Amino acid sequence: MESLDSIAVDLSRAAWRKSSRSGNTGGNCVEVALNLSGAVAMRDSKRPNGPAVVCSPTAWRSFMRGVKHDQPGF
Repeated sequence: MESLDSIAVDLSRAAWRKSSRSGNTGGNCVEVALNLSGAVAMRDSKRPNGPAVVCSPTAWRSFMRGVKHDQPGF
């Protein structure tokens, strides 16, 4: 898996979005920013100024494939 440990990722221009399945009730959601150059970021919608998890686009695609195919570990 690729690592972004040594790369500084500027999240100030991140376009955060929630899943369309989250609804409009203001519940707990994970938000994702897919508009970053060379990175994908995730955060807790309840803590918009809190920490974000950042991974490579390749790792994100792998994660999403696992989720969509209900693979163990996801």
